[in-house]
Amino acid sequence: MAMSRNIISLLVSACFLTACGGSSDPAPSPTPPPDPNLPISQCDNPVEWSVVETTDNIEFLTELAYQTDQPAVIIAKLTDKNSSGMRFQWQQISGEPLTLISDKSPVLNFTPANSGDYQFKLTVSGTGQNITQFVTINVNNAQQSSLAVNSDHQVVEGNNVSIRLASINGQMPTNIDWCIYSGTDVNLDLSNPARPLFVAPNVAQDRVISIRASADFNGQTLTDDVHILVTNEANISSPYFDSPLARTYAYKTNSAYSNRLTQCTYSNTLNSSCTISQLPLIGQQTTNPSISNIMDRVVVSHDWMGRNFEQFLQQQDPHGDFITLLQSVSAIVISYDIRPSFYWVVTGAIYLDPDNLWLTSAERDSINEAPDYRSDFGNDLQFLMPWRHVKNNQYAYSSYPYENRTNRTIKDLTPRLASLLYHELAHANDFFPRSVHADLQGPTLLDDFYKRTNNSALISDQLSNFSPLQSSEMYGLANVSFKGETANATQKSYVASDVTSFFKPDHASDYYAYSSTREDVAMLFEEALMSHRYAILRDVAVTDAPENASGSTITVNWGQRGRIGEATIKPRAEFVISEILPEVGSTTLVDNLPEPLPMVAGKSWLENLTLISNDGFVPQKVNQVEQRSNTQERPLELSGSQHKIRQKEDDTVE
Repeated sequence: MAMSRNIISLLVSACFLTACGGSSDPAPSPTPPPDPNLPISQCDNPVEWSVVETTDNIEFLTELAYQTDQPAVIIAKLTDKNSSGMRFQWQQISGEPLTLISDKSPVLNFTPANSGDYQFKLTVSGTGQNITQFVTINVNNAQQSSLAVNSDHQVVEGNNVSIRLASINGQMPTNIDWCIYSGTDVNLDLSNPARPLFVAPNVAQDRVISIRASADFNGQTLTDDVHILVTNEANISSPYFDSPLARTYAYKTNSAYSNRLTQCTYSNTLNSSCTISQLPLIGQQTTNPSISNIMDRVVVSHDWMGRNFEQFLQQQDPHGDFITLLQSVSAIVISYDIRPSFYWVVTGAIYLDPDNLWLTSAERDSINEAPDYRSDFGNDLQFLMPWRHVKNNQYAYSSYPYENRTNRTIKDLTPRLASLLYHELAHANDFFPRSVHADLQGPTLLDDFYKRTNNSALISDQLSNFSPLQSSEMYGLANVSFKGETANATQKSYVASDVTSFFKPDHASDYYAYSSTREDVAMLFEEALMSHRYAILRDVAVTDAPENASGSTITVNWGQRGRIGEATIKPRAEFVISEILPEVGSTTLVDNLPEPLPMVAGKSWLENLTLISNDGFVPQKVNQVEQRSNTQERPLELSGSQHKIRQKEDDTVE
């Protein structure tokens, strides 16, 4: 039985556990560090917890009071060690059913809709231990509107952290202010006051960091605390993953590969590539994989990521494209700290940004919002190259501002997830198409990659040999926009019309194709398959780059819808498709691609959403509701925004 101790006051800066462990040096963070000079005030009072002791080496930190519709947390403390290497499993025993997003973490967060008693069971296992304990809390009805900061969670030392202030009844509070409880050694990036960012400090022991938000709503000043458990981890020894990674695990614990999936694909102690015998490609295991076979290779930081991925494969892959293409990967890694997505030959895995997979606001809360590390690349250039997916003169997908807590369906997320998968799986099949699976000798995939690329045997090598892209200017600009090189004076002087003259006559479907021959293949495949399977077309344009650029403020110098249908590009697309997915019938597919539609120069990006066909008519009449949607701003997406090149030691390794 659990014993309740008197309510005590815990300073969150104090060490959380008694045992000290090794702490890694601060690894370079992909996100620029927050400005250390930001004036973040100290909170007036220490954080107060109610501590529940047990007869085992577990204590529960519970809040002094729980209210309905308010984010809630219970933190499990191991009194004799840090939590690294231990497995946590929470289960709700009583009370109205809750959504438990973090049920495999020492930090359990949830938002109760109903008052009453709630009991939870926690099982902690690992290092020869298997402990089960129970904790009960009581939730009271909220008497007024309350502030809500999402979400309490666990993060490894040195990793990026984001928290989000929610709207109240669809309205954002005003006069938002943040304070840090005494002793907390972090600096908040408040460039977006509703979404503070920081880098978790290195800690000698697991430690809770608490931050308080206050804001005004309907004449009241409201507050809420958010609690982040920063965990001490083993020293980083990997030459590949040399920045802190989130804790992940095999989605299916009964998978034959569950014990090696994380270590071989997403670990700070990965010192060399795993061998093919340790983790083969899925297609080396079976040439007719089931969805169950695929899910045996999924690594996640939260169960919902694997669950939603499986649902997508079950419901939104009627032709079996993704099941077929997934034969060329060793694993699928989905973690809250992956942004943007990528494929990497060193592990043979694809890494997916879970922002493409959430279905509920609670799931979205668990995703780190730290921006793509490339966000500032190319700031010195005088042009932009935006993109979007369009169907029937409308965006092919909805936009979901973080301020609006909402849910969505698998169908809603399909356009973006499908395009992402076509792209990343094109990389995997470029490197290791099914036609070569039986001939791979290893001992690692990386060894076979070098053999193949030394013989120019990759699909991208062959495409580059017979149909290379021509514009040296675009290659140089791509190094600035996607690889972070410093723009020279000539590149800084280029305006949109110059870039149009470089890009338009060449044979690339997108600007990102110039970042590498591998991306050239992936962009061709992605755009062609999205057009063929979903009748979704890709817009690409060259525009100016005004300050505070948006869809209504950037002006199109040149642009096209469905550039993949250009006569000079279609043969390149046909070759790529025939090599990667011959079952689809590349010749017929490419012959049926619609001709590109030109954009109207001088109009804004937003005004070019509705285009007139080459025959002089609008492809589909836009009704009044859709017309209003066409005038609404969306966040701009620039070329390459969904993907990144994963490089280490060899710039051909993606």
